[in-house]
Amino acid sequence: MVIMLLAGAVSPGLAQRKRSAPAKSKTQLERERRATLKRIKETSRILAQTQEKKQASVGQLNAIQEKLVVQQGVIKNISSELRYIETDVQQTEGQVQQTRQSLTRLKAEYGRLIYTASKTANGYNRLMFLFAAESFNQFLLRLRYIRQYTEVRQAQAAQITRTEQHLNNQLAGLQEKKQEKGSLLNTQLSEKKTLTTLKVQQDQVITKLTQQEESLRKELVARQQAISRLDNLIALRVREEIARAAREAARRAAAAKARTAATAAAAAGRSPSTTSRTPASEAAEDAAAAKAERVDRVTLTPESAKLAASFNENRGSLPWPVGKGFISQRFGRHNHPVLKNVVVENRGVDIQTNSGEPVRAVFSGKVLTVASVPGMGTIIMVQHGDYFTVYAKLRSASVGEGQTVSAKQSIGTVSTNSEGTSEVQFQVWHNSANLNPENWLGRK
Repeated sequence: MVIMLLAGAVSPGLAQRKRSAPAKSKTQLERERRATLKRIKETSRILAQTQEKKQASVGQLNAIQEKLVVQQGVIKNISSELRYIETDVQQTEGQVQQTRQSLTRLKAEYGRLIYTASKTANGYNRLMFLFAAESFNQFLLRLRYIRQYTEVRQAQAAQITRTEQHLNNQLAGLQEKKQEKGSLLNTQLSEKKTLTTLKVQQDQVITKLTQQEESLRKELVARQQAISRLDNLIALRVREEIARAAREAARRAAAAKARTAATAAAAAGRSPSTTSRTPASEAAEDAAAAKAERVDRVTLTPESAKLAASFNENRGSLPWPVGKGFISQRFGRHNHPVLKNVVVENRGVDIQTNSGEPVRAVFSGKVLTVASVPGMGTIIMVQHGDYFTVYAKLRSASVGEGQTVSAKQSIGTVSTNSEGTSEVQFQVWHNSANLNPENWLGRK
C-alpha cells in the first residue's frame, strides 16, 4: 500500500456501468436475505470486537461501513420481496373475483335446474311424461333424458361445492399473503431504523477520528514503511525464485546436452575421456545460466506448469483466506476513509475478521517464505508455479519454508492490533506482476 498526499481534492474514478440483470425469483430473494442476515451477524461480531477498546478506530469505521452496505442490501431485498407479494396479492384478488363470478353463474344455473325439476318432482308426473311417448324408442329417449337430467343436476351441485372450497382456499391464501406483506413492512421499518442508527454511529466515529488526524497521519507513515518493507521482501523472493528456476533449467539443459554428446561419442567409438568437461564447456554453461537468470518470469517444469495452469483455471473461484470476514480495504487506489486529500494504494486486499481466526491457503502449492516484517507481523508466501499468494498481518505461522500445502489448509492465525482490529492482507502475484485478488476469490 503506497500513500500519497495530494494538493487538491482527489477526482473520483469512473463509476462502473451497471448491467441490467434478469429479475430474481422470490425464492432467490428469500435465500439472499438469509445470507445477508448471516453477513450482518458476522459483521456485528467483528464490530463488537473493535468496540471493546472503547476508542474510535479505522477498523471500527470499516466494520460500521460494511454493516451499512449489508443493511442497505437487506432493505433493498425486502423491497423486492414486497413487490413480488404485492403482485401475488393482485393476481389472487383477480382469481378470487373470477371464482366468485363462476360460483354465482353455477348457482344460477343450478337454480334453473331445480325449478325445472320441481315441475316433475313427483313420480306421477314423471310416469305421465314417459307413457305419453308415441313410440317405444321415444320412451327410451325420455327415460334417458330423465336420468341425464338427474346426473347433470348432481354434477352441478358437486361443481358448486368444489368451487366454494376453491374460493375458500384462495381467500385463505390471500389473507396469508397480506399477513406476510404486513410482516415484511414491519421488518423493513425496523431495518430502516437500524440503518439510521448505523449512520449516526458512523458520523460519530468519523468525528472522533477526525480529531485524531495527527495520530492517523503518523500511523499512515508507519504503515507505509511497513508495506515498503513487505514489497521489497516480496520482490526479492520473486527475483530469487525466478533466478533459481532459471539456473535449474540451465543445468537441466546442460546435462541433457552432455548426455546427448556422450551417446553420440559412444556410437562413434570415441573414448569417453574426449567428452569430459573442459574449461570452455564450463564457461559456456555458466554463460547460458547467466543468460537464463536475466528472464523476468519463473521457468516452469512440466509439474509446476500444470500447477500454474490449474491455479489460473480457478480464477474467480478460489476460497477466501479466512472463513469469516469482509474486505475492509480494496485493491488499488482509493481515498482514505477519514483524512482528506489522502489517497492510499493497496497491493492486495485487507480482510477484517474475528480475533484468532485461522488463515488458510487458497490453493495447493509450496511455502516459499515465512518471515517477520515489522509493522506487518508474520508473512507467508506460497508458490503455485509462476503464481504467488501472500498472507500478511499474521500473529503466527503453522507451516515452514519448503512445505507443501493444500487448498484451505490452515497456515497461521490472524493478528489483532492494539485497537482491537483483526485483519489479514492477501495478495496475488504472477511472476513480478501484482494482480487484483478480488478477481481471483470466489463469492462468500
